[in-house]
Amino acid sequence: MLRAHVERFDVAPDGRLFRNEAGNYVDAAAYGKTWARAREHALTRPERTSDLAKRPYDLRHAGISFWLYSGVDPAECARRAGQSIEVLFRHYAKFLDGVREQANCLIEQSMQEWGRVSQGEATEG
Repeated sequence: MLRAHVERFDVAPDGRLFRNEAGNYVDAAAYGKTWARAREHALTRPERTSDLAKRPYDLRHAGISFWLYSGVDPAECARRAGQSIEVLFRHYAKFLDGVREQANCLIEQSMQEWGRVSQGEATEG
């Protein structure tokens, strides 16, 4: 979707993706109205009445949460989000508790693999 936008509208000389018709900065009031119209167009009625993507910032939060849920290392998530690991943990610590089971599974898999390798070395020696 983003590539299609850039192909259709290009970027501003300073690299901004979005600008008003005159090529200038989009003011906050116009941005809010445009966001509301986009939600109307893109979401179903139940989604529109929910808090789903109520603000553009919600998409950032959802993206970072998804990265963490997917098992991306928190340090890499912080780097991609442009924030420190401390800030990431402060805002997502509650979410990180929810991936404890996933972490346990990864550790268990690694321990089993290590055990297979260690046993293979013991039988060879």
